[in-house]
Amino acid sequence: MSIVSVQRAAFALRNVFRQRVRSAATLAAIGLGVAGLILAGGFVQDIFFQLGEAVIHSQSGHIQISRLGYREGRVRSPEAFLIDQPDQLKRSLLTEHGVHQVLERLSFTGVINNGKRDLGIIGEGVEPDAEAELGTYLRYVEGRALKNSDADGIVLGQGVAKSLGLKAGDRANLVISLPEGAVNTLDFEVVGVFQSFSKDFDARAVRIPLAAARTLMDNASAHVLVVVLDKTEDTDLVLDRLRARLSGNEYELVSWRSLSDFYEKTLKLYDRQFGVLRLIILLMVLLSVANSVNMTLFERTREFGTMLAIGDRPGTVFQLVVTENALIGLIGAGFGIAVGCAAALAISAIGIPMPPPPNSNLNYTAFIRLVPLDVLVAGTVGFAAALLAALMPAWRVSRMKVVDALRHGV
Repeated sequence: MSIVSVQRAAFALRNVFRQRVRSAATLAAIGLGVAGLILAGGFVQDIFFQLGEAVIHSQSGHIQISRLGYREGRVRSPEAFLIDQPDQLKRSLLTEHGVHQVLERLSFTGVINNGKRDLGIIGEGVEPDAEAELGTYLRYVEGRALKNSDADGIVLGQGVAKSLGLKAGDRANLVISLPEGAVNTLDFEVVGVFQSFSKDFDARAVRIPLAAARTLMDNASAHVLVVVLDKTEDTDLVLDRLRARLSGNEYELVSWRSLSDFYEKTLKLYDRQFGVLRLIILLMVLLSVANSVNMTLFERTREFGTMLAIGDRPGTVFQLVVTENALIGLIGAGFGIAVGCAAALAISAIGIPMPPPPNSNLNYTAFIRLVPLDVLVAGTVGFAAALLAALMPAWRVSRMKVVDALRHGV
């Protein structure tokens, strides 16, 4: 940077602090706008994070592995898509870096009976203790989760329990049809009633121990292996490695995002809503800064006329105005980042009680999640708004006639 450039920057900085009231108003507008973007963005990021974790830790896990075609054909002929010797595949998957746990599930459809009436259900045979570790987002409104010692235990979704009037300690019968045409039934004790993030899931879901499901269905296989990772952000990386590892074995590997249509729809809904909010904040910052810049330049018209009269080029005046506003934008962005991050930490220390998302059962506490990239983008937006708001007024004032500028206000 040349000496002249440094001198111009120093002169511009001195002008910023000379117009203290106007500069303070501009800095406040930029800072509050940047802080607002940080808080809005952090709130949205927390919604996405918590909703994703709810999907993972109540239903899907991070990755599910099944036979190719299972998801399309499970209703018509689920017996055609069983994974034989699932324990062997499970042991192999556990050697993969980043994999924390692998669970077996055996799915079935049937009818649950309370002695008076029936209800169609979608059931799963699960490994109780492992599922309890995974299902941290399942809330038990009655009773408790399944344990490995519950040979004849069953847990019901809240909607199932409500429809049949069942509660913890009651008995219920499961009836399913086998592929050969026979009907099989087992008697279970309700040990718990759970509530997940999805009303639709709770309205039809029941879970029983994997051993009981294999007895009920007369096989020793599994339909799905659920892979739980150490870190959710590693999902795509591990998914690609597992696909390469299992290629040619007619397995289908699906991530939790693809499994949850509810998550994708909710993400799009909130993204649109808060996208509009971000746009409103941006426009407010732009208009506030533009108004402040115009007022400042109006008050300094004679000053700029004097600069032109003593030989400064119009480009010099233009650069001076732009530099001043770039400095204001830089200072305001830094101020906004500091305020936004401090407010985010303070709000997160308390939490924001939130109602359930659409089609969900569970209230939750929202926080402001600070993502470095989002914070940087918010600061950049504040700086860019200050810079863009100055371009047109700076061009206009640099093109004024010297005589008109010197007569301004006389």
